[in-house]
Amino acid sequence: MAPEVSEPLAAAASRRQLVRRAGVVSAAVAASRVVGVLREQAFAVFFGAGRELDAFVTAFRIPNLLRDLFAEGALSAAFVSTFTQCRERDGEAAAWRLANRVLNLLAVIVGALCLLGIACAPGLVRLIAPGFAAIPGKLALTTTLTRIMFPFLLLVAVAAVAMGVLNTCGVFGIPAATGAFFNLGSLAAGLACAWWIAPGYIGGVVRALEAGAPPPTDPALAARAILGMAVGTLVGGALQVLVQLPALGRVGFRYAPLFSPRDPAVRQVLRLMAPAAIGAAAVQVNVVVNNNFASYLGDGPVSWLNIAFRFMQLPIGLFGVAVGTVTLPAVARHVALGDGAALRATLREALEMVALCCLPAAAGLALFGAPLIAVVYQHGRFGPADTHAAAMALAGYALGLVGYAGVKVLAPAFYALDDARTPMLVSLASMGTNYALNWSFVRALGLGHVGLALSTSAVALANCVVLYALLRRRLGPLGRGLPAVVLRIGGATAVMALVAGAIDRALAAALLPPTPLRALVRLAVGGPVGATTFWVAGRALAVPLPRWPWREDPPRPAARPALRA
Repeated sequence: MAPEVSEPLAAAASRRQLVRRAGVVSAAVAASRVVGVLREQAFAVFFGAGRELDAFVTAFRIPNLLRDLFAEGALSAAFVSTFTQCRERDGEAAAWRLANRVLNLLAVIVGALCLLGIACAPGLVRLIAPGFAAIPGKLALTTTLTRIMFPFLLLVAVAAVAMGVLNTCGVFGIPAATGAFFNLGSLAAGLACAWWIAPGYIGGVVRALEAGAPPPTDPALAARAILGMAVGTLVGGALQVLVQLPALGRVGFRYAPLFSPRDPAVRQVLRLMAPAAIGAAAVQVNVVVNNNFASYLGDGPVSWLNIAFRFMQLPIGLFGVAVGTVTLPAVARHVALGDGAALRATLREALEMVALCCLPAAAGLALFGAPLIAVVYQHGRFGPADTHAAAMALAGYALGLVGYAGVKVLAPAFYALDDARTPMLVSLASMGTNYALNWSFVRALGLGHVGLALSTSAVALANCVVLYALLRRRLGPLGRGLPAVVLRIGGATAVMALVAGAIDRALAAALLPPTPLRALVRLAVGGPVGATTFWVAGRALAVPLPRWPWREDPPRPAARPALRA
């Protein structure tokens, strides 16, 4: 006689584990985003939404795009899937050999790419931001910043390999916290370098804030100060690697100078990475295209879009990245073991969690974008007009939040199934669509930077829907009632938006003129009202609202599994 665990108990156990692990990653990502807000505040206070910040954002976007193409995005998807299968089938020793071979090969390839990028920086900047040539000094400053920050790509590629190893070994908190160390290191080291290179500018802004006077606007000093912030970015990238080294040692990893590009497992990683580099980078590529269009709109739009997308990254990281990170190793394990039922159940739970978290978050960002941005950024050289412009962009981006987060779960599932071609083709189609929508919204309809945000959201949603339809056709239904659950979550979100939006509009009319302090009052009232309304509406609509992970107790012994002869 063998014990057989019933499907409801197995599903509950799977959900508890997914919620617990996603909770760990979400907490680490939340810490990273809090420190990231401080870093963004420093940029807004010291540089405002002008020439220097536009140049920094564009310069950092080039290695950041390549990071998604060759490091965190494509590498994580390809490496975690292959490493998990190697570990399950061939044992620990083979898995460690694979990790070392991939790490060393990646260091050679990405190191050469960094040297090439530094040499070709002028051409890259002209390609990504051609409109900067019309503003004196902006193109040259962006080129210098690009050359300083290009080695960041090598540091983050090494960090991505370490993250993949730890996630496969069940360690999620430390890899997810690397973002906090990056933000902390880049902020502290960047301000220190900026103070050393341009003490008159940094000190002048601080003294102006203390006295309530207008901050200095010397463009030569501001350009020197932003160079210090670029150096700080490299320090933050190095910290992402260093903080993971102790955990790697504890799980058994030991570095070895192994180099074997022809190893079958290494070739599988590379084979998956090539199309995955395109498939995982749709959002970043579309953001770069947006940057190209925004560069023609004068000083400010590039920074407004960047600030809006920073706020978008909070729920994407807390929910999309967190759920996708903990789902990928489990999905790869189910594929390696040939357990189709468990695979479908895991994907369904992941998508349900994404919808439950991201739909109300999107409504909250659209409703409270202006007070959120005012509280965080409206200081120093960042004024009320910048707040309004960035809030409009955030509302446009928020429409696609579920799409952004859903792709983080769906695309890696194809890689685990040894199919990187499908996400690549969907991604290629989305890039072309994004360009066409950008041209229509900006050039034809004159929607400016808000049109760029709207087009990116439309593409993200379409990408998610297509990937879901293709995965469902391949695996079959991912579980009964998933569309109905999503509709109920959407209904609860609509009720929340109506109630919280009406109250916030009344408060905004009463709290004029808008200031950061009055914006904080709007958030203090609107946030709890919105959360409470969503919870009440969710209970009324039978939305599956999970308890906190630490309250998800295992089944009691009294609920004995059925026995079968």
